[in-house]
Amino acid sequence: MLPRMRAPAIWQSFRSVLLNPLHGLAWLHASVFCAAAPVDFVRDVQPIFREHCLACHGPEKQKSEYRLDRREVAMKGGESGEAAIVPGKSSESPLLHFVTGEDADMLMPPKKSDQARLSAAQIATLRSWIDEGAGWPESASAKVQDPRDWWSLRPIVRPAVPGKGAGNPIDAFLETKLAEKGLRPAASADASTLVRRMYFDLTGLPPQPAEVAAFVAESTRDPRLALGTLTDRLLASPAFGEKWARHWLDLARYGETHGYDKDKPRLNAWPYRDYVIRGFNDDKPYDRFVQEQIAGDALFPGTRDGVLGLGFLAAGPWDIIAHSEVGEAKVDGRIAKHLDRDEMISAVFNVFTSTTVQCAQCHHHKFDPVKMEDYYRLHAVFAAVDRADRVYAGLPPAQERERNAVLRRANALKDERDQLDASLKRAVAARTSGLDRRIADLKEKHGSPLRPQYGWHSAISPAQDAVKWVQVDLGAARSVDQVRLIAAFDTYNDIGAGFGFPLRYRVEAAEDAEFKTHVRLLRDATGADQPNPKQREIAVDVGREPVRFIRVTATKLAPRKTDFIFALGELEAIGGEEQANRARGAAVTALDSIEAAPRWGRANLTDGVFHRELGEPTALAELRQLEDERAAIEAQMRTPETTARLKSIDEELPKLTKQLAAFPEGQLVYAAATDFSARGRFIATAGKPREIHLLKRGDIRAPGDVMRPGMPALWPGAAMEYPLPTADPERAARAALARAIASRDDPLLWRTMANRLWQWTFGRPLAGTPNDFGHMGLQPTHPELLDWLAAELRDDPRHSLKSIIRLLVTSEAYRRSSAHDVAAVALDADNAFLWRANRRRLTAEEYRDSVLAVSGALRVEERGGPSFQDFVIEKPQNSPHYEYQLHDPADAASHRRSIYRLVVRSQPQPFLTALDCADPSLSVPARDESTTALQALVQWNNRLVEVMSRRLAERLDREAQSPADKVHLACQLALGRAPQAAERAALLDHLQTHGAASLARVIFNLNAFVYVD
Repeated sequence: MLPRMRAPAIWQSFRSVLLNPLHGLAWLHASVFCAAAPVDFVRDVQPIFREHCLACHGPEKQKSEYRLDRREVAMKGGESGEAAIVPGKSSESPLLHFVTGEDADMLMPPKKSDQARLSAAQIATLRSWIDEGAGWPESASAKVQDPRDWWSLRPIVRPAVPGKGAGNPIDAFLETKLAEKGLRPAASADASTLVRRMYFDLTGLPPQPAEVAAFVAESTRDPRLALGTLTDRLLASPAFGEKWARHWLDLARYGETHGYDKDKPRLNAWPYRDYVIRGFNDDKPYDRFVQEQIAGDALFPGTRDGVLGLGFLAAGPWDIIAHSEVGEAKVDGRIAKHLDRDEMISAVFNVFTSTTVQCAQCHHHKFDPVKMEDYYRLHAVFAAVDRADRVYAGLPPAQERERNAVLRRANALKDERDQLDASLKRAVAARTSGLDRRIADLKEKHGSPLRPQYGWHSAISPAQDAVKWVQVDLGAARSVDQVRLIAAFDTYNDIGAGFGFPLRYRVEAAEDAEFKTHVRLLRDATGADQPNPKQREIAVDVGREPVRFIRVTATKLAPRKTDFIFALGELEAIGGEEQANRARGAAVTALDSIEAAPRWGRANLTDGVFHRELGEPTALAELRQLEDERAAIEAQMRTPETTARLKSIDEELPKLTKQLAAFPEGQLVYAAATDFSARGRFIATAGKPREIHLLKRGDIRAPGDVMRPGMPALWPGAAMEYPLPTADPERAARAALARAIASRDDPLLWRTMANRLWQWTFGRPLAGTPNDFGHMGLQPTHPELLDWLAAELRDDPRHSLKSIIRLLVTSEAYRRSSAHDVAAVALDADNAFLWRANRRRLTAEEYRDSVLAVSGALRVEERGGPSFQDFVIEKPQNSPHYEYQLHDPADAASHRRSIYRLVVRSQPQPFLTALDCADPSLSVPARDESTTALQALVQWNNRLVEVMSRRLAERLDREAQSPADKVHLACQLALGRAPQAAERAALLDHLQTHGAASLARVIFNLNAFVYVD
């Protein structure tokens, strides 16, 4: 993802396109065609015909006997007999006159048509195409006629296995293709190479020397049996799910912060990660895996995985400012909500069906059979869904519904109170503007007493009637005439004077700290709400009897936005002939306390640091008189009805708070949700779908028809609209979509996952664009093999992923060497037909985990649970700064597998980013694999590598005696084999010259360590 500081620019770009998409589209076309590249009919012209013309001049309808799906008719013209397109002469081509409006009587599309007019850029494309000769390949007509006649959309028919069908079917398909291309397969890799390959491909970790030795020995006796046994053991290992879940989380755009400007952490995202790991380890049936991630709460109510799976929908970035601070009442908030649904929809169809439905947001899909109506039907499916923390365990469904109802009521009351307070403030401000100016002038002239007055601050309470206390120990019984309370004041966020002063309280004195003996009530203000003293002191008479302990107890706390507190700026105990403050520097204790220097802390309460007066006593008296006048006006403005309503709210909220506290807390996951606690202007729908309109040209301010839930009819039998019950239509819509996508009849689902399984095993997919099986995606190199695998996955009663993986890794093709062959390279340099194994670089996570494992530091048994942090957060209250350089790489808590790392969007981990880690804000179907100087630098100089090099050196010193033994052990641990002669000599010389830690850094930078053969 781009750095956080650029997020507003990205947002403005999205906003600009949504508010004025024609401008954005024209810019796009201008940028493309300014390059003077020849116009391609299939890429550039055919989509224009499909979007604007074929409804009336296509295969289903031919007005004026004219159609634009067949070349011969398009060129010749319709019933008029006049040629509509004159190649090389756009000015003489009637088609261009019709779409430009030069012929007013024949304007196309007609004004009464639902079809949108062509943009200036589209007209320029048609003009250039005609002037360049109106090239139209014969094969293109068939595409226009039926866009569903495409390899990925056709029903899956299991192909026959070539040859006699003996052995692994994978090899039968591949070897037939190799023979067709005149290629000979490479020989099998040696056993030590193969075992290392399998460990990394199936678990993401290097094998231990003993595991390599055992496999090599077993392979000598029976290679096939050894391979099958190892495969079963690795598939059963918990490390399998940790490795393969990483593939899925790349697709699912999984991150543990929100992204955008305020990239705050999602502390409850990790349960979805653990759900994915468990799903792969348990070999969860693939159709169930899919359904849980789209509509698990609707299809499998009461199950924890039915809720955990919904973390998929919520895994992507989320704009906290647009949702919580702007809200849906404003255009920018509605745009954010639209983009949020678009992100969910895109993820569902890109990941599960390799279909780019998001391209139909502003116009019909230019290449695939997805119309705008289809796209907005999907918005209607997700119209009630947001992203939030929700309970997945520890709270039965009936109790969860009851708790959510109480929570909604409490949030509604808080919103009402905020609105009443805001209304009162506006009314008071209108009446006191003159007074406010005089007060401000007085403060400016004489200096303001309202400088920050810090003090003591209780812990935050969800209930207003919680009791909080703070007390001062004078050290001995002393004569005190008066206790003075000074309220806190803070300029932060315009908190103002009187911050946290309780509405009801009492002041007491006692001889003991527990207030059990000789307790005296000095002031009782618990019977009714007290006015906020703001900067006024509150004086409490004590009398001449000595006191030691003074306690202030709040019985009704001061409200904040959604919780309650007790704060005091200063407590004085005035006594003696000199009327000194006997409490200055005295010890302070409290029921609880927030210690956040310099603002808040127990010591602040008696430090004697506060500001009492203006520059002149007369000015202070005048200021207080003006403020009294203002307070009187405020009291007059508070109508009996408002006062009664506020009192009613304040009485009901504590009861609701108690009700909420009675429910089990439950375990939370950040997932798709319709019931959750409000956050500012981010309000739950409680399952009531928002009204979704088709947006003309994608403009949020140009709503069209109201849309019903549905999806594109991408395959025969796929329903475009869903008949929904009146009760719980939101869950019913998602359930219908999940059933449709995960159905046996969906050819995209099974082909997509079969392609991914091949990619994650062999390193490259059979169809080279894993998230796009449409007309602009790459077609498979082995279509019959892909369909056979898809049919195998579909027809398996358990839809088992492990069964397909086992089939793949036990094939002869998987066992091939990655050795170079000059003759084969001449025919297939890219190895598209798999005559050899693909050598690959370790992924970022594999490299990090391997460094930890080889050094002996990896805490492999610590699985699941909250993520570890390899950074220090600074300024967490607003926009957190994730400072990786402040983290100690020797901290054992971070020595877990990389999949358990807290993934930040705005500030990626620099070390892993240099090694091509996936961008968590995007669905990443295939990792980049680069080779750069920066990688060599971080692999040598990164602090984690430095620390682990010392750890490996210590391990070598413990487990090996001679220098030669240390070199041998280092290679066995890191490379899975003994060093070759040249390696042994060079490494031994380095060890003896520079030491074991430097040897370890060399080992961690060897190609034999960084790459998997």
